[in-house]
Amino acid sequence: MGVLEDNSMNVVAVIGHSGSGKTALLRRLIPVLVARGWRVGTAKHVAPDVEPDHPGKDTHLHREAGAERVLLYSDLHGALFWDHRGTPVEEYLQRYMSDLDLVLLEGFKASAYPKVEVYRAGEPLAGRIPVLAVVSDRPVRVPDGVEVLPLDPEAVADFLEAEILPP
Repeated sequence: MGVLEDNSMNVVAVIGHSGSGKTALLRRLIPVLVARGWRVGTAKHVAPDVEPDHPGKDTHLHREAGAERVLLYSDLHGALFWDHRGTPVEEYLQRYMSDLDLVLLEGFKASAYPKVEVYRAGEPLAGRIPVLAVVSDRPVRVPDGVEVLPLDPEAVADFLEAEILPP
């Protein structure tokens, strides 16, 4: 886990129950951070049965034929498809995103990265999973030392700048 120990990357996992608003918060937070001059990347955790490529498309056919990596590239966009066979996400973050100021993970609640929970209902994850802060628009009980932030991207950006990003 050298990726975490050397502090060469600023990575925060945004976690929460399904439907809590993780994606909505990230969609509002990313432009705030970018406007403040930060270079931001994201990674989203999905279920193992989610196929990001499309069966029947050329890229998928290349993978089925045995290509280890397939790069989909146009004049505007690129996507790299691969079957990682259990390689830890930390290795891919280090390889492909280490030049960024901040990488926001959506999900990855079992990772060793610092976490911010988006809370809307049910039992908070804070207390069962170590989190730095809980973001919510309603009252929430959290363990001592866990900051509660309003569901406001400016407040979350302020927190990340104070706690995660370099001065």
